[in-house]
Amino acid sequence: FYLTPPQVNSILKANEYSFKVPEFDGKNVSSVLGFDSNQLPANAPIEDRRSAATCLQTRGMLLGVFDGHAGCACAQAVSERLFYYIAVSLLPHETLLEIENAVESGRALLPILQWHKHPNDYFSKEASKLYFNSLRTYWQELIDLNSGETTDVKEALINAFKRLDNDISLEAQVGDPNSFLNYLVLRVAFSGATACVAHVDGVDLHVANTGDSRAMLGVQEEDGSWSAVNLSYDHNAQNEREVERVKMEHPKSEEKSLVKQDRLLGLLMPFRAFGDVKFKWSIDLQKRVVESGPDQLNDNEYTKFIPPNYHTPPYLTAEPEVIHHKLRPQDKFLVLATDGLWETMHRQDVARIVGEYLTGVHHQQPIAVGGYKVTLGQMHGLLTERRARISSVFEDQNAATHLIRHAVGNNEFGAVDHERLSKMLSLPEELARMYRDDITIIVVQFNSHVIGACQNEE
Repeated sequence: FYLTPPQVNSILKANEYSFKVPEFDGKNVSSVLGFDSNQLPANAPIEDRRSAATCLQTRGMLLGVFDGHAGCACAQAVSERLFYYIAVSLLPHETLLEIENAVESGRALLPILQWHKHPNDYFSKEASKLYFNSLRTYWQELIDLNSGETTDVKEALINAFKRLDNDISLEAQVGDPNSFLNYLVLRVAFSGATACVAHVDGVDLHVANTGDSRAMLGVQEEDGSWSAVNLSYDHNAQNEREVERVKMEHPKSEEKSLVKQDRLLGLLMPFRAFGDVKFKWSIDLQKRVVESGPDQLNDNEYTKFIPPNYHTPPYLTAEPEVIHHKLRPQDKFLVLATDGLWETMHRQDVARIVGEYLTGVHHQQPIAVGGYKVTLGQMHGLLTERRARISSVFEDQNAATHLIRHAVGNNEFGAVDHERLSKMLSLPEELARMYRDDITIIVVQFNSHVIGACQNEE
């Protein structure tokens, strides 16, 4: 089944979104020029989610990618809710009081976030009241705890991740008289999601990561070439520190059963995630909730079984690892992406492809013909092909789309092969998942002039 280039483009561009930051937003000149994002599903429905928002009551911008497993319910909830928890964690005491007083007296609330959303990015209206009440309880506690100190961003990120995960768990235990909502909160808690979130404020970039999505910085060296700097670590069996952490948290007698076939308890790839209460709750609690839950829950095989060798829960945490980086003028962009991208591309290639795309400058590798005798005609053919390739490379208006095109269509020479792209995109749903994962990408472009000026002031 062969797709024409226009058909390929319409599939690749279906979920693309771009946002340019207004040059001056009244408060401060932003260190972010804008961002491009896109998603390519492999699962039906897609289990990845993405979010981007500007914090209105504090400075800074939030961007995140979320990779769901065992369904999309948890990724959906986290993509809607996490930024509110982060924003509230960063608010000064008087703003929290103002917001609480407004709710008390039924006045309009100060807007906390300005969302930058694609029309396909869904928000669950049915749960909004429940979600709001949980968030309100959180800020009431923050008001009561007021220490008068300004909040550290790293601490705010960690608290927000842990608190949201705790609320997801509590909502599922309490249940809801409305059977639709009851089923929703249980689906959210029993499915899972990883999260990789960036907070950019001036030259301060914080990345909070839970699971195996990744953040990578694209740096332009003095000679114009591109290099990649990792701003997150995968929480899985390939990370020895992470394996050690899990072992430290459980008795020695469980050492052999904790990580099997590179999975947590032989089942779960990521070692940190939201939801996944099967790896967090006691067996008694799991049974009690499933038995008292709606019938649909009993039909779901996933909720019924108990993981093997389940002795000392919790085995899983949503606590993020936070990395802080001071932006420099040579830091040109940030890529946040779910593991669907990193399984197909090396970070160095990602840095080069995005860097060349953003600057429009191609560093040509010399044509290698490997010691063969090549006629002028053949050489001319190779060069013509290369020229055609370069002109087609810049047809994408969106850096994330450009990267997905490479991730799915690259041949062994690192060039996009239309035939391969066509084949990969025309796979039927049940096959697509065997060849690739959902891919979600956000590319954030930095304003080097603003970053340079901020550095000089400091």
